[in-house]
Amino acid sequence: MILDVGSRAPDLTLPDQHHDRVSLSGLVADRHVLLVFFPAAFSSICTGELLEIQLNIDEFVNDKVQVVGVSCDPLDALRAWAALEGYRFPLLSDFWPHGEVSRAYGVLNESTGAATRGTFLVDPTMTVTWSLVHGPGEERPIGLLHEAVRDL
Repeated sequence: MILDVGSRAPDLTLPDQHHDRVSLSGLVADRHVLLVFFPAAFSSICTGELLEIQLNIDEFVNDKVQVVGVSCDPLDALRAWAALEGYRFPLLSDFWPHGEVSRAYGVLNESTGAATRGTFLVDPTMTVTWSLVHGPGEERPIGLLHEAVRDL
């Protein structure tokens, strides 16, 4: 079941592309977090979506918000993809236990073992204040992400 707005966000601690452990509770200590779940590194839709975030990085990483990508890809794939595309925000690996965090947020596609395009804005009280979920092959409207963080 996908988390609803107003739900308590499950905490997570996952490694990023640099092998550093990142926890949601640590990130929200001083700002909102925009969790961007995506199906697969190197795929065309995911690359386009995350490049749009990177091109507008000052809007998505500042003193009010931190964007974080999450996928079920292994760390080596995320590290190579981040280096190739120049992503300057954490990409977290939900690879093992496989999809545990994606499942907790209700965005794990059990038949493919990949996350769907779920996006959750979590405030410093660990409450989901905004969400957007799109299925396989559906691009998320990046303009809606801009709107979600613009008024913070």
